Amino acid sequence: MILRLSQKLNKKIKAGKLSEMSLDENPYADWSCHLFTADRTQYIIMSNTASLYSCVMFGKGITNDGLFIQLALNAIREFMEDDGQQFAYRKFIAPESGAIEFAKALNRSVTGSMNDHVQATKFYLADDMTPSEIGYRLNETPLSALTNADGRKYAKPREVFKRLMGDQSSPSAS
Repeated sequence: MILRLSQKLNKKIKAGKLSEMSLDENPYADWSCHLFTADRTQYIIMSNTASLYSCVMFGKGITNDGLFIQLALNAIREFMEDDGQQFAYRKFIAPESGAIEFAKALNRSVTGSMNDHVQATKFYLADDMTPSEIGYRLNETPLSALTNADGRKYAKPREVFKRLMGDQSSPSAS
């Protein structure tokens, strides 16, 4: 599993020098992570690199890479379970979580889309939404970096995430 860290997050958790890596062959097991501050509180946004399906968690108290991995995986799992994606988590992410590699951001398209998500998150936080509520909103917001099922620009991260492995991500496909 690949966790792609922003420079700011890498500095906070002291993960060391980050290498460049291509997208994981299992697109569910590749996540981009960024630390940001809103109203003097630290948050971490984690976005599936291929689909930009995202969740947000608090960043306070995370001081090393081991704790970050533990809390990030818990946040992803809990959010996906609440969002009805528990099958995809158990089948495609959990088996990959035993071997975590840190890497640099994949490309500017992912970084730019995550920056858009961060700006939206700050807006939602000012409206007193919880991090989990924000995740639902972000995943229903069309992004120009994503293509829909018809190959057109502007797709919703949740829809793209569900399409990553075709029909394999639903229990009826196994």
